[in-house]
Amino acid sequence: MPPGEPLLRPDWVVNNLDVIGERLAEHLGMTATAVGVGFVISFVLALLIRRRRALHATVVGAAGILYAIPSLALFAFLIPFSGISFVTAEIALVSYTLLILVRNILLGLDSVPSDVLEAADGMGYTSRQRLWRVELPIALPIIVAGLRIATVTTIGLVTVTSLIGQGGLGYLIVVAGINAFFPTAIYVGALLSVALAVAADALLLAVQRRLTPWSAARGETS
Repeated sequence: MPPGEPLLRPDWVVNNLDVIGERLAEHLGMTATAVGVGFVISFVLALLIRRRRALHATVVGAAGILYAIPSLALFAFLIPFSGISFVTAEIALVSYTLLILVRNILLGLDSVPSDVLEAADGMGYTSRQRLWRVELPIALPIIVAGLRIATVTTIGLVTVTSLIGQGGLGYLIVVAGINAFFPTAIYVGALLSVALAVAADALLLAVQRRLTPWSAARGETS
């Protein structure tokens, strides 16, 4: 840090609100894209595993390997194919959501009591109707718990993509902050990342409670 440079310069924050807002919007967009695409892929994989349980070890094992690869190593592997781009960043981010989401979707669906499934079959539900009307509503709290973990994790990982020219708030932390020895940008980027993670987690929890009011009522009476 340059001599005499304060840890936080409010004047810089005020004068750069447009840049901060742009980076915040970029961070939100990258997170939403990664979690959304990851959820769709994970949901399809979870349904395939339910049809063929033999796939469980293969799918979860592959997702575990992707999750274990360090982000810089994954970027280095992807760049020759997709370049230093948004696509490279998103492929990596989506990869890190799969293990969390596949496991939680499966756990949620498997938690549905067998007598509830038998009752649905007795009412003449098709397998698709049973999935959407019975199983998913019951499994929703566990599925949303996975979404919360994946979302908070992704918000943190998005900052790392600043190393390949993306990164949202990571740009403030790494490029405008660390590389320029400017602590104000570092603190602004870090604090906004934490605030974004807390807000996203609270929002998803509120959505879960809104969609499953019976779950909250059961918790109050227990």
